[in-house]
Amino acid sequence: MDTQTLIYLVVGATFALYIGIAIWSKAGSTSEYYVASKGVHPVANGMATAADWMSAASFISMAGIISFIGRDGAVYLMGWTGGYVLLAMCLAPYLRKFGKFTVPEFVGERYYSQAARMVAVVCVIFISFTYVAGQMRGVGIVFSRYLEVDINAGVLIGMGIVFVYAVLGGMKGITYTQVAQYCVMIVAYMIPAIFISMLITGNPIPQLGFGSTVEGTDTYLLDKLNQLHTDLGFKEYTAGGKSMIDTFAITVALMVGTAGLPHVIVRFFTVPRVSDARLSAGWALLFIAILYTTAPAVASFARVNLIETVSNAEYKQLPSWFQNWETAGLLAWQDKNGDGKIQYVAGAPFAGKPKFDGEKTGPNGERVVTNKPTDNANELYVDRDIMVLANPEIAQLPAWVIALIAAGGLAAALSTAAGLLLVISTSISHDLLKSNLMPNISEKQELLAARIAAACAIAVAGYFGINPPGFVAQVVAFAFGLAAASFFPAIILGIFSKRMNKEGAIAGMATGLAFTFGYIVYFKFVNPGANNADNWLFGISPEGIGTIGMILNFIVSTVVSRLTAEPPEHIQHLVEDIRVPRGAVAPVGGH
Repeated sequence: MDTQTLIYLVVGATFALYIGIAIWSKAGSTSEYYVASKGVHPVANGMATAADWMSAASFISMAGIISFIGRDGAVYLMGWTGGYVLLAMCLAPYLRKFGKFTVPEFVGERYYSQAARMVAVVCVIFISFTYVAGQMRGVGIVFSRYLEVDINAGVLIGMGIVFVYAVLGGMKGITYTQVAQYCVMIVAYMIPAIFISMLITGNPIPQLGFGSTVEGTDTYLLDKLNQLHTDLGFKEYTAGGKSMIDTFAITVALMVGTAGLPHVIVRFFTVPRVSDARLSAGWALLFIAILYTTAPAVASFARVNLIETVSNAEYKQLPSWFQNWETAGLLAWQDKNGDGKIQYVAGAPFAGKPKFDGEKTGPNGERVVTNKPTDNANELYVDRDIMVLANPEIAQLPAWVIALIAAGGLAAALSTAAGLLLVISTSISHDLLKSNLMPNISEKQELLAARIAAACAIAVAGYFGINPPGFVAQVVAFAFGLAAASFFPAIILGIFSKRMNKEGAIAGMATGLAFTFGYIVYFKFVNPGANNADNWLFGISPEGIGTIGMILNFIVSTVVSRLTAEPPEHIQHLVEDIRVPRGAVAPVGGH
C-alpha cells in the first residue's frame, strides 16, 4: 500500500474516532457542557490536560525551534513543563475547591465585581483567539502537505471536525476526545523517535540516545552536531546565544503563562474532588514529560539527518520528500552558483522572509520566500516547523510511520483548538450573557447560547486560519505574555491574600495587560527594526516581557489594594475557606 493511501486511512480512522466519541458523550446540560459534570477521572483528566496543552506548538514547532537554535531552545522545555508545577502546587486544588465553571467567574466572585469579571472575559477571549489562530493554521499546513489539499481547504476540514465534538459534546465530549488525541499524539511522536534513535545511535530509548555516541563511532551525538555546525558556519549547537536575564525572563513568562492560560485552568474544574485536581496535574506532568524529554533528542536527530542529507547534495538525486515540502512552501532552494548542488551554510538564503513575518505568500497562503538571492552563499531555506513532520521521511522510515506523524500533528492542533474554543464559548454564554446581559435565561437557553457561541468562535478561528494576521508567528509571545501579566497575579493573590480587593485586581490586570501588549506590539510591528538587545528594557526580549508585566501587576494590585477599602468580610472568609482543608481546625484568634 502506498504512503498516500496509508495517510488517508490513518487520518480518516482517527477523525472517525473523534466524531464517534463526540456523539457518545453529547452534553445534555450546562454542567456537562462547561465542566463535564465534574466527573472526569484524574488519569483521564491528566491525559486530556496533556493533549490540551501539547498543541501544534509542542508537537510540531518545539523540536524544530530546538533543532535550529540549540541550547537556547531549552527555555521552552523548562518554562512549559515548570508551569505545571505551579498549577499542581498553587492553583489546581484551590480553584477546584472554589467550584465555579470558568476563570472569569472565579475572578468576578472572588473580587465581588462584574467589572473585574468583564476584564477577565476580555482577557480570555483575546488570549484564546490569539492562540487558536495558530492552531487552525497548523491544521491547514499539515493537511496541505499530507492530504494534498490546499491550506484553506485543510482549515475548513479542521473546522468541521472541531465543530462536531466541541459544539455537540462541550467539555464532556472534548475531554474524552482529547484522551484519544493524546494517545494518537504520543504514539505518533515516540515511534519515529525510537526508530531514528536506533538508526543514529543504536539505542532504542531516544532520551538515552541523545547522550550516546553515533553508531559505529566514538563520537557523541552532540559533539558531531557541534562539528557539523561549525563546518557550515553556524554557531555550535550546544552554545547559548541569549543573555542570562533574557533566558530567565522568557522561562518565567512561559511558566506563569502556562499556569495562567484559561483553557488549561478550566480542566481542573472537571474532576470530582479537590485532591483529584492535584492528582490530575501530576498525571499531566507525567504524560507531558514523555514528549518533552524526547523533544531534544528528536531535534538533534532531525538536525543531523537534514544536514547530512541535503548539504552539498545533488538536487536531482534527492528523495521525493524534498520536492513535496517545496510544493508546500515550507522549503525553498535556489542554485546561486549553478552547480546543481545544495549549498547549506550559515546566512539568509533569500532577501525575503517567511510569510508569517509579513512577507510573500504562495498561491495557497503557504510560507515561501522571495526568489531574489542575497549575496550570502547559503542556497537553502528550511522552515523550522517541518523538522518533526519531515523527519521520518528524511530518515526513510516506513510509510505507516509517516502516516502516524500526519495523524499526530493534526491531533495536536485540533485538541488545543477545541479547548480554546470551549473557553471562548463558555466565557460568552456564562460570563457575558447569563451573568450580565441576560440573567433570566433558562439552562436550556444558556446551553443553546454556548453552542451558538462555539460555532461562531470556530468560524472566526477559521477565518484567522485562512487569513492569518501578522501576529500568528508571535502567538507564543502574545498568549503566554498576556496570560502571565494578567491572570496569574489575579488568581494567586485571590487565593492567598485576604487583603486583595477588586480595585487592586482590576488595576493590576489592566496595568500588566497594557504594558505587555504595548511592548510586544511596538517591537514586533510598530518598530521591528529596533527589536534587539540594545533597545530592550533591561535586555529582555518581547518573548520574555510578560515577566515584567507580571511584576508590575503584583506591585500595582498590592499598592492599590492597600490604599483602598478592605474586601467585605464574607470575601475574606471565602479566601480562608478556599485555603483551609475541610475538617481542619480554624486558627485561634482568627489570624
